[in-house]
Amino acid sequence: MLGAMQEWTMRVTHVIDHAAREAGDREIVTRWADGSETRTNWAGIRTDALKMAQALEALGIKKGERVASMAMNHSRHLVSWYGVAGMGGVLHTVNPRLFEDQLEYIVNHAEDKVMLYDAAFQPIIDTMRDRWTTVEHYICFDSGEHTTAFEDWIGEQDGNYEWVSGQETDPCMICYTSGTTGNPKGVQYEHRSTVLHAMAGLQPAAFNFSASSVMLPVVPMFHAASWGLPYAGAMAGIKFVFSAVNDPAVLHQLMLDEGVTDSAGVPTVWLAHFEYCDKEGLDLPPLKAATIGGSAAPKFMIRRLLENGTRVQHAWGMTETSPIGTVGGPTHDWDQLTLDEKVDKCAMQGRPTFGVELRTVDLDDMGTELPRDGETSGALQIRGPWIIKRYFKADKDAVGNDGWFDTGDVGILHPDGTLQLTDRTKDVIKSGGEWISSVELENAAVGHPGVAEAAAVGMYHPKWDERPVLFVVKKEGEEVEAESIIAFLSDKVAKWWLPDAVEFVDDIPHTATGKISKKDLRERFKDYKLEA
Repeated sequence: MLGAMQEWTMRVTHVIDHAAREAGDREIVTRWADGSETRTNWAGIRTDALKMAQALEALGIKKGERVASMAMNHSRHLVSWYGVAGMGGVLHTVNPRLFEDQLEYIVNHAEDKVMLYDAAFQPIIDTMRDRWTTVEHYICFDSGEHTTAFEDWIGEQDGNYEWVSGQETDPCMICYTSGTTGNPKGVQYEHRSTVLHAMAGLQPAAFNFSASSVMLPVVPMFHAASWGLPYAGAMAGIKFVFSAVNDPAVLHQLMLDEGVTDSAGVPTVWLAHFEYCDKEGLDLPPLKAATIGGSAAPKFMIRRLLENGTRVQHAWGMTETSPIGTVGGPTHDWDQLTLDEKVDKCAMQGRPTFGVELRTVDLDDMGTELPRDGETSGALQIRGPWIIKRYFKADKDAVGNDGWFDTGDVGILHPDGTLQLTDRTKDVIKSGGEWISSVELENAAVGHPGVAEAAAVGMYHPKWDERPVLFVVKKEGEEVEAESIIAFLSDKVAKWWLPDAVEFVDDIPHTATGKISKKDLRERFKDYKLEA
């Protein structure tokens, strides 16, 4: 052997060590729900993470065990991302928007030992406590009225602690899909995959962070690892501005007061901000970059941000991809494009970062790869070092023998690698960046004594991108009102899953095999419109 490199295991503890060492005094600002603000920095985040790791071990938590969080965006939640991983644990970020049966399933399936939560979610905690059979400890991030307070808990420790060592393939975080078919599925991220994903996020074609960046992420930290921002931001030593509430007036003032340069959120976040500024007669904040993901951004939104001097980064990904798959940064010919051409370019989902490979295959013959010609659409598949191989506790791999993961989306690949999504292979409904299961809505609806058959379809909505409309065939001789069906569903699905409308029809189209034909149903109601 003539030469070799040093061994350096890729673990997320290196990320927080780097941030504290090289950007220790860079601020982390939190605006809490009660209007108060706290300020710390990367050195403080690391110190608190060390104390938290000690505190978890004092509770008897062992390497590889899961610690849950149900919380919004704030510095204490950020501490938990590094504190749990630092003692060898696995952080399970729980989406509080899931309905009760899903919350029960995912916490018990993950076998979470500790639940960290915001006081705002105390009603959920009180409701679910008896149903979560594995949780032994409850710790509140911002209050001590009902349980142990986070600051008091870690305050008992001195921070004299060494991070737990291990393999770079050890798990460090688990996120669950929202269960569009059957129960939610766990996606377990490794230290290695997380570090590589964060490095990809730093690329100029992605978040393009530098030491001068000031990021206010509106994408919640419980959603798909907050798009990897807490890790990528630490690598670059950026300033974070967190808000525990997503009120546009609060976000707007924070952006101005703290000199925010970057923000990230689903389209509904930007729509709400537009509406607030228009109502108050205010200019949009002078952001350098806005990352939009979760669902497709309308062209008028892209245009308005571009005209504001804001770089628009349209991104695509999913829980199974950690989640960065593609990001729509400026192309090589950006300066030569007209505004209309820039809007059209940004309306697509962007190009893969290094580390991600995409292909489309024929929907009828999944083994046939399709050309990247900008015209041919097919089932979108993906592979790479931060793409899922197997779901948590699953018996078999989620990828084919060639390593490709089927995303469930239908898209077109252009010659320059740009992805243009055109449809989905499954009939899930995506509303405000969150998935709604049409099958679960239908199954719940047919439990109504007056419903013979039901089909849930996502219809375009000017604010939420899509909202569910329930098409219902009444049982013969029954008189049923739309209000009674919605009332019937109200305790069976999450509130935000409830259909915006119930339409009664004489029949629902079926395929030759007897399945509901959503394609034919959409065609029949192609002129259907929902109001904001």
